[in-house]
Amino acid sequence: MIIVLKPGASDSDIDHVLDRIKSLGFETMLSRGVQRTIIGVIGEEERLREIALEAIPYVEQVMPVLKPYKRASREFHEADTVVEVKGTAFGGGAFGVIAGPCAVESEALAFAVAEKVKAAGAGILRGGAYKPRTSPYSFQGLKEDGLKILRAAADKFGLGVCTEVMDTRDVTLVARYADIVQIGARNMQNYNLLSEVGLLEKPVLLKRGLSATIKELLMSAEYVLRQGNARVILCERGVRTFEDSTRNTLDLAAVPIVHKNSHLPIIVDPSHATGRWDLVEPMAIAAMAAGADGIMVEVHPNPEMALSDGAQSIKPERFESLMARFRQLAPGFSKTLK
Repeated sequence: MIIVLKPGASDSDIDHVLDRIKSLGFETMLSRGVQRTIIGVIGEEERLREIALEAIPYVEQVMPVLKPYKRASREFHEADTVVEVKGTAFGGGAFGVIAGPCAVESEALAFAVAEKVKAAGAGILRGGAYKPRTSPYSFQGLKEDGLKILRAAADKFGLGVCTEVMDTRDVTLVARYADIVQIGARNMQNYNLLSEVGLLEKPVLLKRGLSATIKELLMSAEYVLRQGNARVILCERGVRTFEDSTRNTLDLAAVPIVHKNSHLPIIVDPSHATGRWDLVEPMAIAAMAAGADGIMVEVHPNPEMALSDGAQSIKPERFESLMARFRQLAPGFSKTLK
């Protein structure tokens, strides 16, 4: 439920409403706008309807929240949430770029890619130290050694680190090295893991599941937000359909739909969405045109020798070309590209 206060409501007026609601066992979220102050209430709405909130003089309106996700809803939080990491912002008109190899394979690779993507304008270095693979015999990642390499490479070239956590037991360890903790598509509905990263004081990148609806993605984000972590970045990375010419089907309509219904930023991963290096650049440009708050791209100097997802990785020179296209097509975003 949303409580809209009248213009001019004082801090003591607001505190009175908050105290009244909390005394009844409800959770609250406060959003101060230019014109109005809004209080979001989490709890059983039937009980709230029994309380005469409209009788409070400075309450203008009481409205139900129609969306099943509350904290992630734009009804609760009208202004865009902006997540900033190491000088790179996502949301609110900013366009952040995350780039790097699919997996951390070696120190030499991580440092080489970090230098190239930084020079081209990326702000965040990506790389998997824990790799969820379809086959148990495929490369599973270097684990903590990979995290150490990723952190060292990012620090040397002034980049942030984005890497995936797969298990609740590893959250503390991964957060020690990462600036953004990623929840992969296969774990989008791992509610214990979502709740655990919700306790972190670091941004969470939440990828859409292979067969998940946009509503389900936002409901998963709700688990993180409910724990107190408001710094959530959503990621569209393609969904599974009947089409087999690409690895997945990139649902670019998810970008404006999320923006309409949620205040959270959403980026696009054209690498996993298409599974083809030759489609990464056009789909990344399409993502910017659709209004995405950033992209995540896989970059590898020698894709044919990559231990993971070489077919969808672009070479550093092609990534540099992509960044140049961004600046050419959207000069207003240049200031946000590092």
